[in-house]
Amino acid sequence: SYRYLVGDGPVPPTIAANLHLRPWLMVHVGGAATALLVGPLQLLAGLRARRPALHRLLGRVYVAGCFTGGLAGLVLATGASTGRVTTAGLGGLGLAWIATTALAFAAALQRRLVAHRAWMIRSFALTFSAVTLRLYLQLLFALPVAFDDGYRAISFLCWVPNLVAAELWLRREQARRALAAAA
Repeated sequence: SYRYLVGDGPVPPTIAANLHLRPWLMVHVGGAATALLVGPLQLLAGLRARRPALHRLLGRVYVAGCFTGGLAGLVLATGASTGRVTTAGLGGLGLAWIATTALAFAAALQRRLVAHRAWMIRSFALTFSAVTLRLYLQLLFALPVAFDDGYRAISFLCWVPNLVAAELWLRREQARRALAAAA
């Protein structure tokens, strides 16, 4: 998505029709793409253990990217050309992304590292919605569904299953820790 920042490639028609395209698409792309780039590095246990200062620095970059991308995403959601359902779906994503990231950041500042990790996993599941959205778009082109209808569904499908999967994984990890502690 960084390509939009340098003007490389056309903006898809559905996005180009957004009422708040300029400057909000560029702000959203800059923040969200940065979060998507930095996020996986934050999940590396070795980086956290061996380079905690780098982990904290990249964490601040990630949080800034999420907040910037999320706030601009909220503005873009209100101008969605495919209507109120898309506004609700992508607006919900923006709110959830900002909230989970804020809770993760607050937990880190309070040195509540177990909570920080759990909220960051949720946050990155929402960051990853950029990828799942694009995967669903490719699937949409192969289905006999009107694009606008499919896009409305994707505005929820790109993030709700990601968040559910993260929550299920976190609960399984919590159960494993409880079993290990009991043993």
